[in-house]
Amino acid sequence: AEAIENGKIPELGGYGTLRREVKYGKNSRIDILLSDDDKPDCYVEIKNVHLMRQAGLAEFPDSVSTRAAKHQGELAEMVKQGARAVTVYLCQREDCDRFALAGDIDPDYAAAVSAARTIGVESLCYACTLTPEAISADRKIEIIH
Repeated sequence: AEAIENGKIPELGGYGTLRREVKYGKNSRIDILLSDDDKPDCYVEIKNVHLMRQAGLAEFPDSVSTRAAKHQGELAEMVKQGARAVTVYLCQREDCDRFALAGDIDPDYAAAVSAARTIGVESLCYACTLTPEAISADRKIEIIH
């Protein structure tokens, strides 16, 4: 949320209101709901990324997550209703410059993301700089499909 509020993720800028943990869909909560009078609501799902199996390539998920796959379907439903929906993958490592889905670990999640993208759910990936004082999302990295 701080990265959005501080303009570190420009793709999510320009909204007047940011709310956290808002109920939506079928018994779910969205990490961040961005609202503004002049544009559709934007539902933002944050995924923390830690896995790196090959040099420079961050991957998600690192285990099977039926809940994460369910959220992709719910984000797609919000897009169908006229909202904007974005999954932000936050790579919490400094040694990655690319991102991919780990479809071999969780093929259902990879399929859910693919289906959601087809409907219009956006994906972004930002790498974080880690210091003893803070974790800052400050570098957009390429998503490899």
